Amino acid sequence: MAVFHVNQIKGTEFPAGRLTKVIAGPGALAEPDHFVMGQVTIYPGGEIPVHHHAQEEIYYIAKGTGICELDGQQHSIVQGSYIHIPSQSHHYLKNTGEDEMIMLFCYAPKGIVEHWQQELSPVGGNE
Repeated sequence: MAVFHVNQIKGTEFPAGRLTKVIAGPGALAEPDHFVMGQVTIYPGGEIPVHHHAQEEIYYIAKGTGICELDGQQHSIVQGSYIHIPSQSHHYLKNTGEDEMIMLFCYAPKGIVEHWQQELSPVGGNE
């Protein structure tokens, strides 16, 4: 058994106003066989831009308030909300509060979703 702490992970700052830390997945301290899990800190006004991917995913809002859009339908979210995101569904998350939002995600199958690299590329842009 191995025990880790999220503070051990540097994470990646995204230009849309968030810090993503992969807790379990490719290249993480813990690397399960079948899924990826992470913690995202979304700064006030920050977001995860609209994207989609083959993986099925869950977002759990541990702290904060915001708006989630799933296949064109907008939903208000608060601490304790969780969102099931089916494969290939277009989705978006925005922090509309005055404090940081903390969101946990888990998706399968394991892999790194393409929109991360697309967002970090010099050209920027989303799917």
